[in-house]
Amino acid sequence: MRLTHLICTFFYVGHLRPAPGTWGSLAALPVAWALHLVGGPALLCVGTVLAFALGWWATHLETKGKDNHDPSEIVIDEVAGQWLAFLPVSIGASHAGADLLSLWPGFVFSFVAFRFFDITKLGPIGWADRRNDALGVMLDDILAGLAAALCVLLAAGFYHGVLGL
Repeated sequence: MRLTHLICTFFYVGHLRPAPGTWGSLAALPVAWALHLVGGPALLCVGTVLAFALGWWATHLETKGKDNHDPSEIVIDEVAGQWLAFLPVSIGASHAGADLLSLWPGFVFSFVAFRFFDITKLGPIGWADRRNDALGVMLDDILAGLAAALCVLLAAGFYHGVLGL
């Protein structure tokens, strides 16, 4: 067992089939919830930065000298991106003093929005993916996470602001 493989596959979740990226994103959500419970949005931010940094390092080592720069079992990028997409839900719960689980629509929407952007690779997300290096592996999911987080913010603003619910 190599530490880099453990990190890249997010404790072997990346070996689940089919759709390991989706499994990685799903596995990220309960861990995001736990990070929020322990340290709120601040710890979730720290976790996201650590997942990105460790993921970049581990992905570089795991793919060094290989033709495939982004093997499907590497899902730490999905974890970092999903945590970023989930961050507005964590911040909203913390700000409102609400139980995080009561914001379950935010969980679902952050997941769906992140998977949409990660799969479609629109705009700069596709550019990052085409870098063909470890940074690109991580960066495309960070950009997908940012796009999804913006969608979560817009949806929450519409739901709570315009609809007043």
